[in-house]
Amino acid sequence: MPQFLEHSGTSWKGQRLKHTQSLIDSVDPRVRVVAAFFFALVVVSSAQFSVLLIGLGTALVMARLAHLNFKRTLRRVIAMDMFMIFLVIMLPFTTPGEALFELGGFLASKEGLLHACQIALKANAVVLCLLALVGTMSATTLGYAMARLRVPDKLVHLLLFTVRYLDVIGQEYKRMRRAMQARAFVLRTDRHTWRSIGYLVGMLLVRSLERSERIADAMKCRGYNGRFYLMDEMALGHPDFVFIPLCALFLGALTGLNFI
Repeated sequence: MPQFLEHSGTSWKGQRLKHTQSLIDSVDPRVRVVAAFFFALVVVSSAQFSVLLIGLGTALVMARLAHLNFKRTLRRVIAMDMFMIFLVIMLPFTTPGEALFELGGFLASKEGLLHACQIALKANAVVLCLLALVGTMSATTLGYAMARLRVPDKLVHLLLFTVRYLDVIGQEYKRMRRAMQARAFVLRTDRHTWRSIGYLVGMLLVRSLERSERIADAMKCRGYNGRFYLMDEMALGHPDFVFIPLCALFLGALTGLNFI
């Protein structure tokens, strides 16, 4: 299981990376989750380019303070931007407004281009903030923080189980792929390859279902009744009493800029 969320979700090799402790890690997890939520809320609800640029710059500073791995963070941001590139390209041609240029008989509007730039700035700022404040927590710590913030138990359980058993499913997939390679299977663009990949996915789903049933039975044998009991104690410390007012003042200033 990956120790930090920063090291999950891209490649199994990346889960062996270590996260260097930073100033962000000294802040209470509950404070970091709440700060990330309000930062995203302020940035997404803003339509001022000055606010969006300040938000993006702040997110970059937080990523630096959190000691995020530069290459991994850059890959994740680029992967997110690749999903948005079609939106950015299409918006100028689908949004009515002042004509900016013409391409193939289609007019691109200035309003559509500005809207596309706003969406790109918002998305990058929010993603970098989440990676810095939330992505550097362990999955267990994030689950406990959400539980302490009175997030519904089912959502907390779903998060903890998902992160915990993604690695288990990944290991099962590796074993099955290794078994296929031992039988001289080579990926090609033919019907046999697609059929084999379909069997692989089907067997992975079947084995995942069987494992989930065994896990559920084992938990019931240990007295599980649908509730996790939190054994840790979270308390605010000196870094939190510094971070909270600074964060509140900053978000208040960003909100005020929207009305200027």
